[in-house]
Amino acid sequence: MSDVLARICDDKREHIAAKKRAHSPAEIEERAKQASAPRGFAANLKRTVDAGRYGLIAEIKKASPSKGLIRADFDPPALARAYAAGGASCLSVLTDEPYFQGADEFLVAARAAVELPVLRKDFMLDPYQVAEARALGADCILLIMAAISDAQAAELAAAARAWGMDILVEVHDGDELVRALGIDGDLIGVNNRNLKTLEVDIAMTERLAPDVPSERTLVSESGLYTPGDLARMARAGAKCFLVGESLMRQDDLEAATRALLTPEPQAAATA
Repeated sequence: MSDVLARICDDKREHIAAKKRAHSPAEIEERAKQASAPRGFAANLKRTVDAGRYGLIAEIKKASPSKGLIRADFDPPALARAYAAGGASCLSVLTDEPYFQGADEFLVAARAAVELPVLRKDFMLDPYQVAEARALGADCILLIMAAISDAQAAELAAAARAWGMDILVEVHDGDELVRALGIDGDLIGVNNRNLKTLEVDIAMTERLAPDVPSERTLVSESGLYTPGDLARMARAGAKCFLVGESLMRQDDLEAATRALLTPEPQAAATA
């Protein structure tokens, strides 16, 4: 685990402990039981791809540790509506506070504004957070294999399934992919960002894609800016994408989302 990721996880454990003191697991589980039914995150991506389109998980992200503030004009419901109108299949909402300026309320507000399924994007380390995600209305959680052991991954995945949520299992290299394939889930995300150097290389998806079984939905994450990038990833076997910063910096989010999902002429001709 990189020093940055280790520090984030240490802080997250303190945050979880504080949340447990404020709201007991029993209280959170009761809230989760009262939440509206999961919307089928993985199923919506699959329907989109089966219909011949790219599945886009569009991210609502205010800031990042490496880039600082990404979007000052930050209105989660408006952003969610723009993404939906532009053709996104699902949303991803950052809820981590100290490093990404996220908040639980952002997820609640974004999901209420649209009918799209929503991923809670956070550093998931404890089953408490899984129940919390469902209480917020999340339809899917993220498991970052670089941040957790195999035993933790299995425990968190089981908790998600118990709440009816999907799981996006994120990997950064071949060893993590082998571990991820041992988890019962439909979605494998390849993060093209090296967590140790923070450098981005979309060839990472190309290198790992051949080892992802066809029954899993492959999601390429990070470093995707143009329809050409998406076409390149699709040729490698990834027809679903998680895109945040490159869209969040655009003035007209709806138009930018639509443009990203519009195949370039040569890509359309060879599809």
